[in-house]
Amino acid sequence: MKAVTFQGKKSMMAKDVKAPNVQEPTDMIVRITASGICGSDLHLYHGGIVPENDYVVGHEPMGIVEEVGSQVSNLKKGDRVVIPFNIGCGECFFCKNQMESQCDNSNPHGEVGGLFGFAEPNGNFPGGQAEYLRVPYADFTSFKVPDSSELDDEQVMFLSDVLPTAYWSVEHSGLKKGDTAVILGAGPIGLMAQKFAWLKGAKRVIAVDQVDYRLKHAEKTNSVETYNFKNYKEIGKLLHEETKGGAEVVIDCVGMDGTVPPETEFGSEMDNQFGTISPIITASQAVRKFGTVQLTGVYATDGNNFPLGDFFTRNVSLKMGQAPVIHLMPKLYDMIENNKFDPTDIITHKMKLDDAEKAYDIFDRKEDNSIKVIFKP
Repeated sequence: MKAVTFQGKKSMMAKDVKAPNVQEPTDMIVRITASGICGSDLHLYHGGIVPENDYVVGHEPMGIVEEVGSQVSNLKKGDRVVIPFNIGCGECFFCKNQMESQCDNSNPHGEVGGLFGFAEPNGNFPGGQAEYLRVPYADFTSFKVPDSSELDDEQVMFLSDVLPTAYWSVEHSGLKKGDTAVILGAGPIGLMAQKFAWLKGAKRVIAVDQVDYRLKHAEKTNSVETYNFKNYKEIGKLLHEETKGGAEVVIDCVGMDGTVPPETEFGSEMDNQFGTISPIITASQAVRKFGTVQLTGVYATDGNNFPLGDFFTRNVSLKMGQAPVIHLMPKLYDMIENNKFDPTDIITHKMKLDDAEKAYDIFDRKEDNSIKVIFKP
């Protein structure tokens, strides 16, 4: 089968690889009809997480069930499914309590829950930027699109990650009606978090990024206030002033891929940091006393100069983590079906798997006004 594979730093390439097969009675094989490139995929692309060469990447897939194992009871060949990036067994304490991103049984290589397309630390499960995907624990690790559904792939595929991650971020932050929300990052997760902040009853929603066309998109589609942080010396302090004492909630949708301040130096023997924590610094400055900072963008290593004292002395709550998305998929599907929001307005590019090299380059460099690139195998 054709699949997008890791070939080294800044090298993703479509190659012919062995197609997956059912290995456990709870497995299924899905023929992929759509799959997205996520900002988290760039952690592999940039070498922050290093899989073996020819490793199949991607964790935002959907498609048609081709084959099921003998113990799969809720799905059959021909069903249309969206596959979450979380892999959950459905039986452990965490899966039974809506914390499936920390499943006890889905990752044989570590304590954290398994993820598709994210190398050995997260279970070493091949990803979904491919023609076919093996899905373990199929009954739990999937959302079956109703047979009666009239929604197309583009409308439901983001149930895999973007939508539930953004929704959970807003919910987990504790945002209340009348609050001001500052959302760092105007990529796919940030743009959707803006929508959900409004739906939650926010009084003001402020988007911060350094890419003008994404900020213009945020203004146009989500009616938010925008700031390009490149135009200001200390954007966090400015936002603190503009919000008259800080925002009740700051949601970091950037993570360690944020812009590294020019004065920051990495690479010493004592340095265990990949990327930057500059969004956390901005959040610490922009949040009000007794406010909440929600870290949704991925941080995979320790952070130098973490503003612990600032958070402590100002009674700031810090929340974070890998979003548990499986239990949220039915609710968000219903919201899409009822036209509560449009999940498709982030799509800017539809490409073939053979175009993987170009697709990753465009997405990484933020060229051609790219926001969300999806593959249609």
